[in-house]
Amino acid sequence: MTDMNRPLRVALTGGIASGKTTVADLFGRLGVPVIDTDVIAREIVEPGQPALAQVVAAFGEGILEADGRLDRRRMRERIFGDRAAKQRLEAILHPAIRAEMERQSRAARGSYQILVIPLLTEGGRRDHIDRILLVDAPEETQIRRLMLRDGVSREQAQVSLNAQATRAERLTMADDVIRNIGRVAELEERVGELHREYLEIAAEERP
Repeated sequence: MTDMNRPLRVALTGGIASGKTTVADLFGRLGVPVIDTDVIAREIVEPGQPALAQVVAAFGEGILEADGRLDRRRMRERIFGDRAAKQRLEAILHPAIRAEMERQSRAARGSYQILVIPLLTEGGRRDHIDRILLVDAPEETQIRRLMLRDGVSREQAQVSLNAQATRAERLTMADDVIRNIGRVAELEERVGELHREYLEIAAEERP
């Protein structure tokens, strides 16, 4: 049962290059509020933001670019293979991301909302969401998209996939699934079906 004081929240998740952005855009075209935690994660470490100051305090000014912005490549290298450093960074960013997500959610309202949370399966908290919508794509499709999108080799694309939860793990935790094999018309139809379903669920839980 959802909190009657807020809209139904649907977490949109999926593996890398599965098509989450495309699906989120389709919901957005239907007038559904879309809150993207990836966008929030970038915004909270902009110069002048408290979270960036905390990151610098924890890791030093060496993780900044010359203009004072976070050097994301250097930050990734700093925490790569260092579990303690990764956890220290997450302890700073995750509360800030969640707080901003809550703020945007309260401001957006709507019958239901789409919260884009790519790493939900990998350990994201779920107590603030009501349903999980998975964008699912075959691994080979993800690899091809990654190679095309990022200009990486097959081996590099495979490493990126291996660093995430498996397809089976995602399917196990999903309430709803959109299978994305690249046909936009099919995606539009499925999003339309789920849109109607979520509106019905929201209405039932808020009589």
